[in-house]
Amino acid sequence: MNRYTTKTFALEMLMIAVAIVFAFPVYVLVNLAFRAPSDTSSPIALTQSPTLANFTDAWREGGLGGALINSVLVTAVSVLIVLTVSSLAAYPLARSTAHWSRGTFLLIMLGLILPFQLAALPLYQTIRDLGLLGSVWSLVLFYAGLQVPFTTFLYVGFLRALPRDFEEAATIDGCGPLTAFRYVILPMLKPITVTALVLNTVSVWNDFFTPLLYLSGSDQQTMPVAVAGFVGQFVSDWNLIFAALLISIVPVLAVYLSLQRSIINGFAGGLKG
Repeated sequence: MNRYTTKTFALEMLMIAVAIVFAFPVYVLVNLAFRAPSDTSSPIALTQSPTLANFTDAWREGGLGGALINSVLVTAVSVLIVLTVSSLAAYPLARSTAHWSRGTFLLIMLGLILPFQLAALPLYQTIRDLGLLGSVWSLVLFYAGLQVPFTTFLYVGFLRALPRDFEEAATIDGCGPLTAFRYVILPMLKPITVTALVLNTVSVWNDFFTPLLYLSGSDQQTMPVAVAGFVGQFVSDWNLIFAALLISIVPVLAVYLSLQRSIINGFAGGLKG
C-alpha cells in the first residue's frame, strides 16, 4: 500500500516553505557579514569575494572582546548557580507530601506569574545600595534570582515522574537524603538539566534590558548591549553590524551544537513521561 499521498506531499511542501522563511534572514545575515562594504550588489545575491575584514573591524571598533568575556562570565556563573539551587530546591518539593511543600512550591511559582518589571526600581535601588552598579556581579545576582522559579518548575515536574524505587534502595543501604540525591537522583536528572542549561543560557545571553540598566555609565557591557551600540555607531554599515551579530551568535550556537544529542534526549524523555 502506497502511503505517500497528496496530503503527504502538500505537508512536505508546507514544511519546506516554512523552513525557507526561517532560513532566509539567516542567509542574508551570513551573506552580508562576509561581503566587502564596497560590494553594492543585492543582499540576496551570493557574495562572490568573501572577506573576514568585517569581523576584524567589528571586533576592534566595537570593543567586542571585553563584552564577550563579560557575557561568558555572567552566563556561566548565573546558570551554574541557577541549576544548583533549583535542583536542590526541587528535590524536597517533589518528594515531600507535607502541606508546607505545596505552599512553598506555589510561593516559588509566583516568580513565574509576576513580571520582573514590577520590581525593576526596588531591585535597582538594592543593587545601588550594595555598591554593585556597573559591576557584572550585579547581573549574576539578578539572573540567579530571576531564573530559579522557572528552572525549579522544570525540575519538580521531572522529579515527580521519576520512580522512588532507586531512592528507597539507597536509603536501605544507609544513604542520607543528600547522598541519595548526589549519587542516585542527580545522574537521572541529566536530560532536564541539559534542557534547563540551554534555556537559561539563551535567556541570560540574549538579555538586553538588565545589562543596559545595571551597567549604564560604566565601561562594562555585554554582547547585546555592545551590538546595540554598534548599530548606533555604524548605522549605515550593515556589513559590520551583521558581522558583529554573527560573532554574538556563535558562542550560544556552539553550546547548542555540543549538547544537541542530550537536548533531543531530554525532550524525548519528557514526551515519553
